[in-house]
Amino acid sequence: MKIMVPVKRVIDYNVRPRVKPDGSGVDLANVKMSMNPFDEIAVEEALRIKEAGQADEVVVVSIGPAKAVDTLRSALAMGADRAIHVQTDEAVEPLAVAKILKAVFDAEQPGLAILGKQAIDDDANQTGQMLAALTGRPQGTFASKVAVEGDHVAVTREVDGGAETVRLQLPAIITADLRLNEPRYASLPNIMKAKKKPIEATTPADYGVDVAPRLTMLKVTEPAARAAGVLVGSVDELVARIKDMGVVA
Repeated sequence: MKIMVPVKRVIDYNVRPRVKPDGSGVDLANVKMSMNPFDEIAVEEALRIKEAGQADEVVVVSIGPAKAVDTLRSALAMGADRAIHVQTDEAVEPLAVAKILKAVFDAEQPGLAILGKQAIDDDANQTGQMLAALTGRPQGTFASKVAVEGDHVAVTREVDGGAETVRLQLPAIITADLRLNEPRYASLPNIMKAKKKPIEATTPADYGVDVAPRLTMLKVTEPAARAAGVLVGSVDELVARIKDMGVVA
C-alpha cells in the first residue's frame, strides 16, 4: 500500500505573525517558515504505518512556491520515500488545493491519504473533506488513532462529546488531530539522505487546475487587545457585574 501525505509551508508556530501596514495581508518578509504542525503529525503517522509493515511507500506532496521544497526535504528527512512539488507563486485556496490533490491521488493510486486537519495559517479545515468528496472516498476526520486492518482502516475521531470510531474501506482519506502522535525529529544522517531523494516538479496546469482565487481578501487586522480582568470580592458582586454587562437578566 502507498500512503500520500500533503504538507504545507506555513509561518513557524513559534513566530508571532505581523500584519502588513496597509492591512493587505500577513508580512512574510524575513519570517521563519516550517511545515504545518498538523501535516507533520500526518507524516509521522504514515511512517509508523509503513514501519509496521502495512505500507510500502510514503509520498509527500506540497503545493506552493520554490521554497516549499525545503518543507518537502523536511518530510523526506523524517523518512518519506519521495516527494511531488506542485510549484506556484499564487495563494492557492482550499478548493484548488483539493482539486490538485485529487489529480495526484488519481495518478498515484494510494491506499491512504493522510492530511493535517487544518493549516495554522488560515485554519480553514476544508481540504481533507473536499478531497474526500472529489475522490468519492470515505473519510475519517480529526483522527486521534489510526489502525489499518486489512482492506479497512479504523479511525478514532475527536468529536464534541468525546470520541467515536469509524471503520473505512480503503482507499480512504484521513485528517490528523493533535493527539494522534508525537512527530519524530529528523536525524543528521537522514537529513543528508533526504538531499538525494527524488522530488518531482510539476505545476497546477499539469493537472488542469485553475488556481485563480475565488475569494477577495478585504482587510487583515491585528486581534483586539484583551481587556484587563476585574477582581471581585464576593459571588453577589460577581453576579451584579455580569448583569451590568448584559450577559444575564
